[in-house]
Amino acid sequence: MLKLRRFLRDYKLQLIVGPACKLFEAVLELFVPLVMAAIIDNGILKKDSGYVVTMGIVMILLGAVGLSSALVCQYMASYTSQGAGTKIRTALFDHIGRLSHKELDEIGTPSLITRMTGDINAVQANIAMTMRLLLRAPFLIIGALVMACFIDLPLSLIFFGAALAIGVILYLVMTRSLPFYKKIQRKLDRSALLARENLEGNRVIRAFSKQHAQQKSFEKETAELSKISVRVGKLSALLNPATYVAAYSAIVLILWFGGSAVNGGRLLSGDIVALTSYMIQILLAMIVLANLVVLLSKGSASAARINEVFETEPSVRELSTDPVTPVENAPKIEMKNVSFTYGDGDNELEGISFSFEKNTFNGIIGTTGSGKSTLLSLIMRYYDATEGEVLVDGVNVRDYPFSQLRGGIGAVPQKSVLFTGTVRSNLLWQKPDATDDEIWAALRTAQAESFVESLDKPVAQGGKNFSGGQRQRLCIARALVGNPELVILDDSFSALDFATEKALRKALLAKTDATFVVVTQRVSTVTEADRIIVLEDGRLEGVGTHDELRESCEAYRELCKSQNI
Repeated sequence: MLKLRRFLRDYKLQLIVGPACKLFEAVLELFVPLVMAAIIDNGILKKDSGYVVTMGIVMILLGAVGLSSALVCQYMASYTSQGAGTKIRTALFDHIGRLSHKELDEIGTPSLITRMTGDINAVQANIAMTMRLLLRAPFLIIGALVMACFIDLPLSLIFFGAALAIGVILYLVMTRSLPFYKKIQRKLDRSALLARENLEGNRVIRAFSKQHAQQKSFEKETAELSKISVRVGKLSALLNPATYVAAYSAIVLILWFGGSAVNGGRLLSGDIVALTSYMIQILLAMIVLANLVVLLSKGSASAARINEVFETEPSVRELSTDPVTPVENAPKIEMKNVSFTYGDGDNELEGISFSFEKNTFNGIIGTTGSGKSTLLSLIMRYYDATEGEVLVDGVNVRDYPFSQLRGGIGAVPQKSVLFTGTVRSNLLWQKPDATDDEIWAALRTAQAESFVESLDKPVAQGGKNFSGGQRQRLCIARALVGNPELVILDDSFSALDFATEKALRKALLAKTDATFVVVTQRVSTVTEADRIIVLEDGRLEGVGTHDELRESCEAYRELCKSQNI
């Protein structure tokens, strides 16, 4: 939790005023037993009704002032916790946005979502409860002990014994429950992952009638979560009865020995009532402290998971924000002896060298798993090459600011991703100030004009109101808006019929003011390309035109033969 204190810098006033108001309420609460004792000894026993009424009004005033003070603290705690939670959530979202693909793959989307929601909510609750109770409860306990000493020192030893016993109970429960809360959060991540997979793959699950099997898998995971939760719940459930036993045992001892002191004339009846009230205050404060310990245990586990994300540094970093100047007459894309591994020991790409000239149509072809998409990721600098250089316009991609490198590339990912909104809002990503004419021109090139009646046509979550081929064409149109100098299409024709693909390919070939890089498994897609590179198991098997590769590259000939070309 201490590592997150930087998010509380703007709430220094609330952090001082809130707990101070709660302490003031605790001070007033400590005076209540003394007023009660005075009412009994000086009012009831002496049958002075005027004194009883006067002191009764004093008690009402103490309660009213204490309530007002508590409400101020409540407001300060809510304001601070919600504000800090918003800052943490915003900062975490921003930090996640700066992480590279490697870190996102390692942590996992479901875990990140859980940390941004449940974990931050737990931290918010921690901040609020800490401001309200962390100082008040110990102060009440210490104050009650001190007041008990003033009333009768020998009987106050009972208070110290009870406080020590309850403190030991709290320590034992806290030290044993904290590891379980960490396990619970990990199980929540796993449950979120299964839920996400089942929701996204719902059609596949139904197609194979695997609902029952998936339900069993989810039930098994939630059963383990339930088992851990029950176990920690049992530990937490021991708090209240254990503390009650310790506190009420102390009350019994106070009444036993206090009664003898009253009979001997050492104490008055009001003193016994005051001592009992202080013991009850200690009991209630200890119960609050016990619940606060449970909450702090949860919050500590959640804060550790949030800090884990904050402490994760992106492996791909922007080395400079200064724009670079492209090298004149350099190839648009060039790779020099590039190798890459995801960190599992095996090279995904090895010794790749090639170049694509400006304003050309180029293809990257190969079988599944040959490293085509990985190669594109190096151009976009989603990952850094393990060895060698990746150049765009003659400049190493590491030297580019992200905004300049990626801002000059129109990218179409392998998975067609659209966002909730309208067709217009989705197509303005590449160029936010693009005119409607520019958007319609991109739609015509992408062969998407036929099914887009209006730019204000709504787009459902994930573009579910469009077919797979329509989503692909909209994604291609999005990349073309603004006429970027480099357009990368990662297997972006896979959902298109051959007639639509042919028309789209013809439209792209007609655009001579951009460099196109098309990843595909279809030979027909790249037969007219100016240059084709052939990948096989992460190695470059051939570079050339369609006719040249048919003559010189065995891997390309096999692809042509398998597709009857």
